Amino acid sequence: MGAWLPRLAWTALAYNVLVILWGAVVRLTGAGAGCGDHWPLCNGVVVPQSPALHTVIEFSHRLTSGASGLLALGLIGLAFRTTPRGHPARLGAVLSFALIVLEGLVGGVQVLLGLTADSTDPARGLVQGVHLANTFLLLGALLLTALWASGRPALRLRGQGRTLGLILLGLGLTLLLGMAGAVTALGDLLFAPAPGTPLDTVRRDFGSAAGLIENLRVIHPMLAIISSAYLIWLVGALRRLRPSPEVTRWGGVLTGVIALQVLAGFLNVALKAPAWMQLTHLLLACIMWLVTVLLSFGALTALRRVHPAPRQGAAA
Repeated sequence: MGAWLPRLAWTALAYNVLVILWGAVVRLTGAGAGCGDHWPLCNGVVVPQSPALHTVIEFSHRLTSGASGLLALGLIGLAFRTTPRGHPARLGAVLSFALIVLEGLVGGVQVLLGLTADSTDPARGLVQGVHLANTFLLLGALLLTALWASGRPALRLRGQGRTLGLILLGLGLTLLLGMAGAVTALGDLLFAPAPGTPLDTVRRDFGSAAGLIENLRVIHPMLAIISSAYLIWLVGALRRLRPSPEVTRWGGVLTGVIALQVLAGFLNVALKAPAWMQLTHLLLACIMWLVTVLLSFGALTALRRVHPAPRQGAAA
């Protein structure tokens, strides 16, 4: 296998993280309506003329997102050219491209339905959560593609027993946590935290005049406590069930990232969700998801612990 495939795969992963962060900048600046309600055109044209700042920000996001699709197409071509039939990198590349297409379609739905800028439509919260879930799945697919392109083994899900169930629950909780975080971030943008303490914000979020997006904002910190506790427990469980240097290493990294993410969450609340803190929180969320996938991959590809059978004649 040539060296270009793993290089391109890791580059595509890093590039898409940057695209995700730039998408958050679009949301935080209110530039999501910079191209009006037109998609894939921008204000009815291919290239806007004399654009305003919001149009530049939104149009540049569309360009960078389109470039991620071209990267994924290049990844597919290189994977099929340099790997044998049935190689997992081929599957990863195709899946990555499909998720990038879906990412663009979800973004298009947001624009066409007017769920951008200052829209407080409850449907915007749903679309925002779906968008984040697809984003995480895309990053996971790109990470697996990079691992497989680098020579790592394919996943074997059969015979994993309890380990697979614990891992799927951990990944599912992390995905739900990210979706809830996307809704909370949207709420922080549309409805600035109330003056006073966080409890004052919670009271307002459940007042008679509050909307669905405000009501859902409290779910994220609750899920954060549950998910963090489970993931830390999962690290210890996987060290027992699938002992390996890789599981130990990524388990330690995940524990550290969780600590940083919890600290970032507290700071985000204390500082009343400034834009730079929301970007930091999102970046840590992406890292936390990727490290969880790495830990899961290491556990599922590690040798299963087999307990030795008792010796004949041993005392009962």
